[in-house]
Amino acid sequence: MGQFRKDIIRVGVISDSHLRDTADSILLLEGLIESYLQPIDVLLHAGDLIAPGLLDHFEGFPVYAVRGNMDPATTDLPYKRIVQIGPVRIGLIHGWGPACGLEQAVLNEFSDNRLDCLVYGHTHRPVCHYKGGLLFFNPGSPTDKRGMKYHTVGLLEIAGTEIRGKIIQID
Repeated sequence: MGQFRKDIIRVGVISDSHLRDTADSILLLEGLIESYLQPIDVLLHAGDLIAPGLLDHFEGFPVYAVRGNMDPATTDLPYKRIVQIGPVRIGLIHGWGPACGLEQAVLNEFSDNRLDCLVYGHTHRPVCHYKGGLLFFNPGSPTDKRGMKYHTVGLLEIAGTEIRGKIIQID
């Protein structure tokens, strides 16, 4: 990733959007970004896009995504990836199976890598906490709250080598 020339880098984070590639879906994603995340420098999507082509409609910032369990196997999206933003390394993966034990399972996928933050999805439940100096971050879902009170998206702020997360409730 190129060098950012600002004090704080803002990273929008979405997962489990489960949208079809339609004009309404594009408007919904654009509205989420404009209303709840802007201004952002980077966008991460932690899988279950359903229509990966939706990400082609965003310009003005880099977009990184991974394939979720509901995404087509034919997509070019990787199963997992590491996104380097300045000095910060973010592991990006969707996840699978039951929520119980998911954090350890996705962490194991990056066992040979140094990470500052691990972004995942799958559960539709927002998570933002540190464990052993690593930020675990799940933005929840903007479209399917599965028993949660609110739909949610996430925001990461990077200042130097520090990374902080925030879960944003959608009205």
